[in-house]
Amino acid sequence: MTTARIFCIANQKGGVGKTTTTINLSAGLASLGWRVLLVDLDPQGNATMGSGVDKRKLELSVYDVLLESASVAEARVRSERGGYDVLGANRELAGAEVELVPLPHRNERLRRALTAVEGDYDFVLIDCPPSLSMLTLNGLCAAHGVVVPMQCEYFALEGLSDLVNTVKQVHANLNCDLELIGLLRIMFDPRITLQTQVSEQLKAHFGDKVFNTVIPRNVRLAEAPSHGMPGVVYDPAAKGAQAFVAFAREMAQRLGAAKTAQPVTPTPAPQSEGLPG
Repeated sequence: MTTARIFCIANQKGGVGKTTTTINLSAGLASLGWRVLLVDLDPQGNATMGSGVDKRKLELSVYDVLLESASVAEARVRSERGGYDVLGANRELAGAEVELVPLPHRNERLRRALTAVEGDYDFVLIDCPPSLSMLTLNGLCAAHGVVVPMQCEYFALEGLSDLVNTVKQVHANLNCDLELIGLLRIMFDPRITLQTQVSEQLKAHFGDKVFNTVIPRNVRLAEAPSHGMPGVVYDPAAKGAQAFVAFAREMAQRLGAAKTAQPVTPTPAPQSEGLPG
């Protein structure tokens, strides 16, 4: 690839694993030898912290990039444990919603900023907030595609139809390159009949837009952020970690980006204290 493929990890429903997906897909792609930039567009900064970057100590963030007071090259930092770069976020970003309103090209600021570094990366993954906000619009306008992590539950289906409509509207009016790349079933428990039924409904309705890889519900993935590292690195042997590496491989192959690379040796995980195994 000569320029980066840019993807939003988005879902208008909260608590569905967007940040977990963004962090672990970034680490999974990096472990396969790809150059990756994670962009945190959520003011909570969870993707930043989960990558081992302290949001409270950021000198520059995605906020500065959106207001054009810093470039991506100036603001990005390295996730040493994850093996990828991070354009981090913190509470300052919440103010960007209001500050962007009167500014020119307010929906295109992230896209314009990423243009300067697109040759530095194979993949740019954008963690979007769980709402259709100015920040989410910046992500959708910058991206080539949307990856939707979702739990196989009834209410998730309702939220999915809203998101698909949003993608269609942005494609029609703001970004003709935007497409739905695929749906990722996450926190999946095959013992729950409803989840299996919803999974079958998804495959029946969306066909090959549903990724083959399924991410199981996994305690080790949930523990990893408290140690400031992706689950893929925290416990590479865990089923959830292995599923995310498989997903990274499937994603690259789906995009025709298969590549022979030596996997990056993950940093050994610390022993968890007082946490369930």
